[in-house]
Amino acid sequence: MAFQSGNTTTLISKESEIVGDVNFSGDLEIQGIIRGNIYAKADKSASVRIVEGGQVEGEIHSPRIIVNGEIRGDVHSSEHVELAAKANVEGNVHYNLIEMVKGAQLNGSLIYAGAAKKTVAIKPSQGAIELGQ
Repeated sequence: MAFQSGNTTTLISKESEIVGDVNFSGDLEIQGIIRGNIYAKADKSASVRIVEGGQVEGEIHSPRIIVNGEIRGDVHSSEHVELAAKANVEGNVHYNLIEMVKGAQLNGSLIYAGAAKKTVAIKPSQGAIELGQ
């Protein structure tokens, strides 16, 4: 998934570390580290992209989220979440539409944010998937 054209892009570069919450609009690309929560302002086209080597320790709230790095915290997406091959998420993923590529790792639950409200719990140590409402 590519960023939407016309949006401004905020870059957290490879050697950067931010401690504290981040509020943004447009696109946010994370190559470095953010230790805090990330909130998209009231912008339906906002997106967060965590590239390989990028890290977030905190929650993420954004319509679109692309992960190819590490997240330690819950992910909340009202539109689309993509977990790429190098994604490593330790937390719950709240999604409307999700895409997972072979190699992505999730240690938490997938929670559908649509009308049905179903939960998928993945237990890597047991190799089982549980579905529930």
